[in-house]
Amino acid sequence: PDPARRYFLRAIALGTPLRRVAEIEMEGEFGLGDRAAPRYLRMRARQLIAPPHGFVWVAAMRGRWPMRISGSDAYVQGEAWTRFWLLGSIPVARAGGTPDIARSAAARAIAEAALWVPAALLPGEDVHWEPLDARHARVVVRHRGESVPLDLEVAEDGRLLSLVIPRWSDANPERVFRLQPFGGTIEESGSFQGYTVATRLSAGNHFGTAAYFPFFRPRVTAIRHR
Repeated sequence: PDPARRYFLRAIALGTPLRRVAEIEMEGEFGLGDRAAPRYLRMRARQLIAPPHGFVWVAAMRGRWPMRISGSDAYVQGEAWTRFWLLGSIPVARAGGTPDIARSAAARAIAEAALWVPAALLPGEDVHWEPLDARHARVVVRHRGESVPLDLEVAEDGRLLSLVIPRWSDANPERVFRLQPFGGTIEESGSFQGYTVATRLSAGNHFGTAAYFPFFRPRVTAIRHR
């Protein structure tokens, strides 16, 4: 599709080695609340990502004392976890070891490929593109027996403007796992080692609906592809 062609021509400079792993450093804000009361904390994080196979995200968040939270999210070999502590010792978020958590994390890995590891979305045996309209294209990634669609909005100059993916999540009032739109908007981009990737964005659950809350607002400070 033409939007996919524009996206790749901007995201990967001609002659750049195709690398599908990235090490990322970021800072920004992470919201612990909701749309009405976001409760944003300052965030610093590092991530290793090899989509769609996995990622490890290690973060530290700071607010007014004693709000000091640190821990990690990960998806490795089909297993996922979330482990965060207050002041390094009091558990505040612990999840993992279930198919629901793993399925949710896999969708995150696929969505973040479009942001930071574009070579992982090049057409192949498990990656297929479909046209939607002049500004939108869908990439379907087959991973561990599931076909996951990711929709991208691409500007005329190839800039990635937004993305949305149906993500298996219990981020809803009923706390029931179901497919929900997860996505965000890309506000700035930068070039590293021949790759032009998102450097500032806002993302969250229920993207495109009245319930959308952009809890994740990172700014990438460094990225290395390998």
